[in-house]
Amino acid sequence: MSGGCHGACALLGMTRTNNKPSFQRAAILAERACAMRASPTSTEQLLWHRVRGRRLGVLFRRQVPLLGRFIADFLAPAQRLVIEVDGEYHGERPSADARRDVALARAGYRVVRIEASLVVSDIECAVA
Repeated sequence: MSGGCHGACALLGMTRTNNKPSFQRAAILAERACAMRASPTSTEQLLWHRVRGRRLGVLFRRQVPLLGRFIADFLAPAQRLVIEVDGEYHGERPSADARRDVALARAGYRVVRIEASLVVSDIECAVA
């Protein structure tokens, strides 16, 4: 019985972290990602217009669920590259972002963080 706090949890796919079945957690994460794709921030929209359609020679996807816990702003799956646009919200939670970056790095992803102000002020520098 692995992955659960007791037999019933293990059988239903529950985890110790939130006691929801993993399929339910994945569905919630997918819904959130879909909602975030439908209403991007202005800086995410600016950056998306510069990287979409292999404009940089790399295929990017946006608002992608990863590892069953996170949603990446942008992901280049073949390169295992995650790009995060950091606005004011991220300034309030640096330790959470650091933990997230470590978890993604352990899973083989490289994480690049770009300040939202840089995307607005100098998009060419942001994508360089």
